[in-house]
Amino acid sequence: PGPGGPFAFADGNDTYRLNAFGFLHYAVVALGTPNVTFLVALDTGSDLFWVPCDCLKCAPLSSPEYGNLKFDVYSPRKSSTSRKVPCSSSLCDLQTQCNSAASKSCPYSIEYLSDNTSSNGVLIEDVLYLASESGKSKITQAPITFGCGQVQTGSFLGSAAPNGLLGLGMDSKSVPSLLASQGVAANSFSMCFGEDGHGRINFGDTGSADQLETPLNIYKHNPYYNISIIGAMAGGKTFSTKFSAVVDSGTSFTALSDPMYTEITSAFDKQVKEKRNQADSSLPFEYCYTISAKGALSHPNISLTAKGGSIFPVNDPIITITDISSVREHRC
Repeated sequence: PGPGGPFAFADGNDTYRLNAFGFLHYAVVALGTPNVTFLVALDTGSDLFWVPCDCLKCAPLSSPEYGNLKFDVYSPRKSSTSRKVPCSSSLCDLQTQCNSAASKSCPYSIEYLSDNTSSNGVLIEDVLYLASESGKSKITQAPITFGCGQVQTGSFLGSAAPNGLLGLGMDSKSVPSLLASQGVAANSFSMCFGEDGHGRINFGDTGSADQLETPLNIYKHNPYYNISIIGAMAGGKTFSTKFSAVVDSGTSFTALSDPMYTEITSAFDKQVKEKRNQADSSLPFEYCYTISAKGALSHPNISLTAKGGSIFPVNDPIITITDISSVREHRC
């Protein structure tokens, strides 16, 4: 039979933006037999799916910063469907670090853009639980290759993705690619994030006939979801500067390069009535404004227009930073 779909994770297709964990979007996934659930960050900017596993250095399973959340770890020994991925596998990028034994587990090591942030361990194959969205309450156990993350560093030790990361990139190791290669789902996925932080994710769906589209710019040396932006707006000011941008759900904030950065920020600043702060080297933002704790910053709306005509509104682009030494807040 051909690929099915659309599919959600067995626990549902809900996604959640969790500001306490790096302003990223997360979903609940179930792995192994018996299954263990994980709260994983959704990352279109990387490929490998990994979870904390047989930990030598991982984020804590519980913490006051987590609230009521308590996390699990994966152990290959405790899953009856777990298999080692040998160094001979086409998914093994670090074959040179293996010994000559074909049964040797394939190691992995990935460094991320955040400072000193990485995940390291071995590759494992096990089942990922999916639920059909076609109205049939059928659970599919999809064989999936993922990282048994034994050593994490940097942000992964608590401030972001403490319970794993789901790679949604274009490489053969990503979850959508693996589901397609197994014939489980069509080679597509969709995510929709609402303004309130809730959203959804599905695999193998085809979208709707009336939705707008934008083409991907495919660069073999830089295989990301790269799209063309053909215009922008900041309040009543429009810009026709064209540029390309990577759509990366694993990056918390949008970053622009010049000339678009200067054009948008200058127009934005001119339309804000509040007084701009002097530059503060301790903050990663150039444009900040101080108002009373109960005040509101009146600011222009910002939107980006993609090739194909779809308009992407930048919802609530203001970040609030509280000054604990006073009753004022910085809006950046």
